[in-house]
Amino acid sequence: MNTVVIHPQKLSGNIKVPSSKSGCHRAIICAALAKGKSTIRNIYFSQDILATLNAVESLGAVVEKYDEYVIIEGNENLYAKNKNIDCGESGSTLRFIIPLAATIGEEIILTGRGKLVERPLDVYYNIFKNQNIYYKNSLGKLPLTVNGKLKPEVYKVRGDISSQFITGLLIALPLLNGDSEIEITTKLESRPYIDITLDVLEKFGIEIKHSNYKKFIIHGSQIYKNCDYTVEGDFSQAAFLLTMGALGESLICSNLNLSSYQGDKAIIDILKNMGCNIEISEDSIIASQSETSGTVVDAAQCPDLVPVVAALASVSSGTTEIINAGRLRIKESDRLKAISSELNKIGADVVEKTDGLIIKGKKNLNGGSVSSFNDHRIAMSLAAISSKCTDTLTIHGANCVKKSYPGFWNDFEKLGGDIEKF
Repeated sequence: MNTVVIHPQKLSGNIKVPSSKSGCHRAIICAALAKGKSTIRNIYFSQDILATLNAVESLGAVVEKYDEYVIIEGNENLYAKNKNIDCGESGSTLRFIIPLAATIGEEIILTGRGKLVERPLDVYYNIFKNQNIYYKNSLGKLPLTVNGKLKPEVYKVRGDISSQFITGLLIALPLLNGDSEIEITTKLESRPYIDITLDVLEKFGIEIKHSNYKKFIIHGSQIYKNCDYTVEGDFSQAAFLLTMGALGESLICSNLNLSSYQGDKAIIDILKNMGCNIEISEDSIIASQSETSGTVVDAAQCPDLVPVVAALASVSSGTTEIINAGRLRIKESDRLKAISSELNKIGADVVEKTDGLIIKGKKNLNGGSVSSFNDHRIAMSLAAISSKCTDTLTIHGANCVKKSYPGFWNDFEKLGGDIEKF
C-alpha cells in the first residue's frame, strides 16, 4: 500500500496515543550504555525506533523485543560488534549515535536513506576537525566513517540549528575519562528536547548540571545504571488525532502525561487559542467539534507541530501566521514548502515565507490528489483535515507513516475513516 484514497467523514472515538519517539530513542540508548538489564515499556516499534535498536545492537547491546516492551542488556564498554550502522531515515538515531561512535576508537560507518543522507552534520565535523578525529563522508553526505576518540574539553555548539547535536553530546560526554562542558553560543531553540534528554539521563543515573541552559557541566567517568523505564505517550502524534476530533465529533486521546517535558505539549494551548473545545482529564485529552479560527504560532520550540497546525489553519476562519519555523526546511522534507504546496493543491490559501507561513482559512477544501513528500508528518497532517474536503482526498506516498506511526491508517479507520488502500 502506498496510496490512500480518503472519502471524507467526521471522525470520533477513543485512541491510545503511541509512545513518545523522543523518549524511546533516549531510553533505548541509555539502556544500551548501562550495566545489566533494563526494561523499556510502552515501546512503539516505528521505523525510527527500530533503527535505534539496530544501532545499539551494532555497538554491543543485547536487545529482546516483545509486543510493547524491550529488555536491553547494556554494555558500558561499547565496541564495533557491527561497524556498519544503518540509521534508516532517523535523524535522531544518526545524531545521537555519531558521538557515541566517536568514544570507541574503532572504525564505524553510518549509513541512511532518503533525506537523511544529506541532513547537516557540520557541528560534529567541526568537533572532529578540532580534535583530529578521522572522519570521511561522500561529498558532505552519508555514508559517514568515524574512527577516533572524543576528548574531554569545552564544546561550543550553536543552539539554533538542532538540539539533536546537544543531546548526542550530553549522552556521550559522561563516558569520557575527564570533565567536559557544552557552551551554547546562540539562543537555544527546541529546549524541551533538551529537558527530555536530561530527564531520561537522570533516570539512568547520569548527573548533568547547567546554568540557565547556556552552559552544561558534564563530569566524566560516570556510570549508566540500568532502569525500568516507561515511555509516555507522544504529543506530536496526539496533535493529528486532536485535530481530527476538533473537526469531527469527539475524540479521546489517552496515554498522555500532562506534566510532560515534551515541547509538542504546546498543541493543547495552540488548539485552545484556535477555539478548539478541549477537555483534560488525568491521562487523556478530549477534542470535540469546534469552530476554529486563526492565530499566531511561534514554532521555535515545537517545530514538528507546524504541518498539522498549518493544515488546521487552512480550514479555520481568519488568518494564521506561523513564525520562527525556518528549520523545517531541513527535516524529512522541506516541510514549509511541502505543506503549503499540497494544501494549495486542494484549494487552501497558504503563502510560504522564508521562515514561516501565512494561511487564510476557508470553510472547506476541495479535495484532490496530494503527495506526502515521503514525510510522515505531511501525510498525517493532510489526513487529519480530510473531513473538511468536499471530494475525496488521495494521498500518494502514504506508507511513509511507518517512520513514526505504523498503525496510523488502521487507527484512522477505527475512528470512522473511510479509506481505500492501493
